[in-house]
Amino acid sequence: MNKDVIKLHIAVALMGLAGVIAKFVSWPAVAVSFGRVLFSSAFLLVFMLVKGEKIKLDRKKDYMLIILAGIIMGAHWTFFFLSIQLGSVAIGTITFAAFPLFVTFLEPLIYKERLKPFNVVIAIIMLLGVIITVPEFSLQNSDTVAIIWGMVSAFSYAVLALFNRYFAKSYSGRQVCLYEQGVAAVFLLPFALHQSITFTIPEFGAVIFLGIVCTALAHSLFVGSLKNVSVQRAGIISGMETVYSIVFAAILLGTMITARELVGGVIILGAALYKTMRK
Repeated sequence: MNKDVIKLHIAVALMGLAGVIAKFVSWPAVAVSFGRVLFSSAFLLVFMLVKGEKIKLDRKKDYMLIILAGIIMGAHWTFFFLSIQLGSVAIGTITFAAFPLFVTFLEPLIYKERLKPFNVVIAIIMLLGVIITVPEFSLQNSDTVAIIWGMVSAFSYAVLALFNRYFAKSYSGRQVCLYEQGVAAVFLLPFALHQSITFTIPEFGAVIFLGIVCTALAHSLFVGSLKNVSVQRAGIISGMETVYSIVFAAILLGTMITARELVGGVIILGAALYKTMRK
């Protein structure tokens, strides 16, 4: 197997591990998100300075846009961890995987492109997968509330992906990640300070692990592997993030996926995989 493909799998597996690690932390979701982006952006800054990589942006307009993108990233991670805390790793990652559903309608709107019927069909199939995952349509059910937050997380990530499409034309992945996560840390700081947190060494270590290993290192591996891996292949491997998360949850937490989650997940991931392969 190509070493870049192996690096890509390791990167995706580490990203999938993030939701499982978060389950070991009792902090509120916003505090976990703050810790993650704080340690990740700090690590990336040091790494890029040591490597002598470009940090400054080219245009003043881009600073305003990346600040907005960073705020969205902070909100996205908070919603994602909230979904996992209220429900399960499977629910959080499966609903997050449905973000292409929102991209289907937002991308043509933002970039003035034609809405393709095929993409609409895929979006409807993904929505069906999400509906199947819902245990009951009641806000009294914590799993249902978790799915709602998971979909909010997916929507915010779809918006972030459209920002990143613009940034990708001019900047490296690490450059964009550094600014977005740094801004997210500043944005989340006042919210995190108002949370009641009990500091323990294992939980603090887990948050550092989330930031450095599951985010900064995983992102660096992912970007580095794309030099010799096709976009289509990378997209297919990226779809494995949910699978890795569920496997890690079974091993580390003893949490097994339910039949409803399995069927919904297969539909969502299958639709995303088919769209990637066809594209």
